[in-house]
Amino acid sequence: MPDSSKIGPNESPDDEIDEGEPIKTIPGVDPESDSLMREVDGWISHIWMVRTFLKHSDEATDDEELAEVHRGLYDFMLALGPSLDSRDSVRYLRIARKKLTKLRATEASFRELQPEVSGHMNFCMAAKSLQLAVQHIDHLLSRDGL
Repeated sequence: MPDSSKIGPNESPDDEIDEGEPIKTIPGVDPESDSLMREVDGWISHIWMVRTFLKHSDEATDDEELAEVHRGLYDFMLALGPSLDSRDSVRYLRIARKKLTKLRATEASFRELQPEVSGHMNFCMAAKSLQLAVQHIDHLLSRDGL
């Protein structure tokens, strides 16, 4: 049973999302932009994992450029959090598009920096995962009409 203390004033327990169940719409929320927001956020989970890996790597403590990468990734995600929490998909997508250029630059910086930092498979896969996630987010946000 959902915790009713965590439900906003315009929501009901039925508005909560359960894994495996279809997303229920909230009055006033555009289903298309809400769906797009959730799809983008799914790819952001990959960015979160890369950011966490980099932040906690020994290499990040010794390399300011690498530290800037995980800070840049966090900046992108942090900017989107309040809109996601409030399910304001229009604002979320606007901010994501605005910050996309910096996200692309951060990803490119890491891809360039990664071979110098470490050739270990963990770093190679982190670079690949980040590139894939940013490409998908870029594609999703380039959709016309939303």
